[in-house]
Amino acid sequence: MEVALNWYLALGALLFTIGTLGVLFKRNAIVLLMSIELMLNAVNLTLVAFSQFMGDADGQILVLFSIAVAAAEAAVGLAIVIAIFRGKSTVDITEINLFKH
Repeated sequence: MEVALNWYLALGALLFTIGTLGVLFKRNAIVLLMSIELMLNAVNLTLVAFSQFMGDADGQILVLFSIAVAAAEAAVGLAIVIAIFRGKSTVDITEINLFKH
């Protein structure tokens, strides 16, 4: 049984929408990072779906590089959140103002 391209695109759009809503409405820095990762993975899913549909493996290879960069980005982002938490004792982005002074 083969899943149609439209289902992959719909799932990618749904995941991207959930990630966008998380970025717009959540104030927790960790949830914000997870929402950004969800948006990135939605784009990766769409790229893999199109690559599979077109019968070309170049998109899948590009997604592998994208996942590697996303892993590094998540590690750096989480390290920044941990450093901020150690100094401010909060991960609420409304209470974090690093450019105040």
